[in-house]
Amino acid sequence: MKALVCHSYGPPENLAIEEVADPVPDKSQAVVDVYAASLNFPDTLQIQGKYQFQPPMPFTPGSEVGGIIRALGAGVKGFSVGDRVMATPSIGGIAEQVLVSEAGLRRIPDNMDFRTAAGFAMVYTTSYHALKQRAQLKPGETLLVLGASGGVGMAAVELGKLMGARVIAAASSDEKLEFVKQADPDELLNYGDGDLKEKVKALTDDKGADVIYDPVGGNLFDQATRCINWNGRILVVGFTSGRIPEYKANLALLKGASMVGVFLGRFRKEEPEAYEQNFKELLELYSAGKLKPVVTQSFALEEYVAAFTVFTERRAMGKVIIDIRQE
Repeated sequence: MKALVCHSYGPPENLAIEEVADPVPDKSQAVVDVYAASLNFPDTLQIQGKYQFQPPMPFTPGSEVGGIIRALGAGVKGFSVGDRVMATPSIGGIAEQVLVSEAGLRRIPDNMDFRTAAGFAMVYTTSYHALKQRAQLKPGETLLVLGASGGVGMAAVELGKLMGARVIAAASSDEKLEFVKQADPDELLNYGDGDLKEKVKALTDDKGADVIYDPVGGNLFDQATRCINWNGRILVVGFTSGRIPEYKANLALLKGASMVGVFLGRFRKEEPEAYEQNFKELLELYSAGKLKPVVTQSFALEEYVAAFTVFTERRAMGKVIIDIRQE
């Protein structure tokens, strides 16, 4: 089968499409024929050796796919060959076939295509965990979403609205904010000029936001600590800006505020029942038409450099997908 392979850390130009052996499932594993693979910001870090989880070389990137079960190992229950699924294999997704544990499989609703399936799991489970368990977001609170045009940002805007919050969607350009409008935020904020704090205060009667969802880090986090409301929660989701910021303790004291970490992988491991319940609720919301994932860009496997470059140049809006097969 064909797979995208990383032999050395560096830019996406270092990757190569190669013929590799077809995977064979062990017990409690399945092989999925991949129709679409999602690309996420952590994938760009992983191929550069900058992510907290680094697989041994050589490896195939890609942690989310949509496809059809090709083969099942002994002991896999509740699934059959031919089932349409979304799968979270951790690595190996940008390939014609991928090996997935039983726990990483989910049947997809009949009205969900493979591109949507490939881009659903990570962004929605991350944002739902952030807002539900970590922030304990309440109806009527003000939620500020930074990097709102990205995958997790769009999911946070959608979910925040469904949870009854007043949502301020913030991004670095008018083009990105125009894109975010489809998620129906209450307010739009352009921080492309470097000013976040004063604009947030102007939209909140000088109080600040109750919850700030931050996948960006860097200078935006620095300003977020100064425009958080009393008893506010700053959600640390990621660092797409490249700089890991520091939280000054005096600001936490003066604001009565909390910095709350959001790490989906650890949550899934430590609280599997809560994770599964979250996933169940998200799929129910999708089936009911209340969630509307947006796949904005798709690339052929041979166009992998262009696909990765969308993230390295910070042009990602919604979900970026690599098509492996045609439906």
